[in-house]
Order: sequence, then structure tokens, then C-alpha cells
Amino acid sequence: MKFILGIKKNMTQVFDDKGNVRPVTIVEAGPIVITQIKTKAVDGYDAVQVGYGTKKEKNISKAVKGHVKGLGNFRYIQEFRAYDDKEIKAVAGMKVGDKIDLSAFKEGETITVSSISKGKGFQGVVKRHGFKGGPRSHGQKHSEREPGSISGGTREGGRVPKMMRMAGRMGQDTTTISGLKVMQIDTTTNEIAVLGAIAGRRGTLVEITG
Repeated sequence: MKFILGIKKNMTQVFDDKGNVRPVTIVEAGPIVITQIKTKAVDGYDAVQVGYGTKKEKNISKAVKGHVKGLGNFRYIQEFRAYDDKEIKAVAGMKVGDKIDLSAFKEGETITVSSISKGKGFQGVVKRHGFKGGPRSHGQKHSEREPGSISGGTREGGRVPKMMRMAGRMGQDTTTISGLKVMQIDTTTNEIAVLGAIAGRRGTLVEITG
């Protein structure tokens, strides 16, 4: 399995081989640096830990500084676990300190993208769950966007049942989209154009696996 980290930049349009306009999301991906290779014998599972981005040294804890000493001041440190040894094989022959870039990916291949969706704050049931709200006529004044009954008369005995859809925090969830297609790759600028939309705002950390 191939993997890389990137930052979502913006959406734009590109032309495919047949001359059709296709919407794409531009991701500035890599290069990432291997900070640790975990094995089942030592750590209990197989995984590859990588660092990406930079941030000020004063904002990094001493524990992290010691862990990545001599490798860089990384903004993100992520871990990719191996399933059926696929990810370990992807970095076969590599060691701590080696870099992984977009050269591992090819145009036209299918990838899976994970990112954090936009946070929308505290929202009501109409926006959060798609409720239609109350009636708009017959004397109704303030109940257009109210949730209605929360099942106080059910066998829960006056308690609110678990998983009841109510108002609350919306968004900022880890969203994974599989089956996306790589449209273009520019190794000089470390940019990859992914067909379709990717969850999150500009600047969101994006995990790409293939």
C-alpha cells in the first residue's frame, strides 16, 4: 500500500484525455520523512510513522524533539498501520530518515483519501439531521425548526433514548472517501489533482493511500 500526507489547497478544473472538463481538488502532498518503522516483534504491530510539514522548534515538546532528533521539526506526525504487511512492503529497503514523495503514485490510479470535514458549530436538527421542521400554518408561530417529540412516552420511562437525533456539534469528523481517481501529478511542485471533492477547508491535513 502506498501512502502520503498532504495539505488541501483548492478546487479547480482540468481536462481529461477525451477533452471533458473534470472538477478536481489540488493537494500539496509530501515529501514525508520516515521517523520510525514499527515491527510486530518490538512494538506488537507493524506500522510506519512519518513526519510532514514544519513548525517552530519552541512549539515542540522535548519528548517529540528527542524522538525525531536530526530529522526535522515536523508539524504532523502520523502513523500508517500495516494490514497483511502491505504498507511495510511499500517501504521495503527504506530506513528512518528516508523520504517518500509523489513518485510512488501514478495518474489514473484509484486512491483513498481521509481528512477532517469542516466544523459548523452547534446546529439544530434541521441542518444537522435534515428534519423538515413543524407545520407552517394553522397558528404555528415558533415551531418551524423545532425537533418535536423526543420520545418521552416510550418504554424508556421518560428518559431520552440513546442515539436520539437532536441538536449538537456538527462537522469536524474524520471523513474517508474511497475510489477517487488521480487526474494529474506534478512532482516539481508536489501537487496531486484528485477527481472530485475532498472533505475539509483549505489547509486541512489529508491522508492519501493507494
